[in-house]
Amino acid sequence: MYIHTMKQPLKQIKLSHGNKIVSLPCACANLRRAARLVTQRYDQELLPAGIKATQFTLLQALAQVGNISQGNLGDLLGLDSTTLTRALALLRRKGWIQTKPGADRREVRLALSAEGKRKYLSALPYWQSVQRQLRKVLGEAGWQKIMESTIFTAARTQQQ
Repeated sequence: MYIHTMKQPLKQIKLSHGNKIVSLPCACANLRRAARLVTQRYDQELLPAGIKATQFTLLQALAQVGNISQGNLGDLLGLDSTTLTRALALLRRKGWIQTKPGADRREVRLALSAEGKRKYLSALPYWQSVQRQLRKVLGEAGWQKIMESTIFTAARTQQQ
């Protein structure tokens, strides 16, 4: 077996604050790196509220859509069933979500509990703060570009 890889020089992008970041030749690697770094910022800002960014995302989705099936929630967030089940189990133990049987017995419907609504609302100002920070760092044009690009990328790569 013969494998040939083309070596490309790694470009470094100098940022305005002096740090450099390496441009990786893989969309997945660049997107995941950006997601990890942004998640770290959200986690840091949400720390006083006692919630992680991943948990806040689930509460926010449930606050937006209301009563939803677990399958549809997974589709909405691009999460596989195993990852979603594990994340929801933690929220259920904390009393932040409630589950109800769906139309058929295989379906589980999810909604925020009263405690979940309180947790979401108490964390909301911290989330709004980090949103403002990122908007400022990226600039309005950069903010719009990243929002549109990530939504477009998710829509175009979503498995049907």
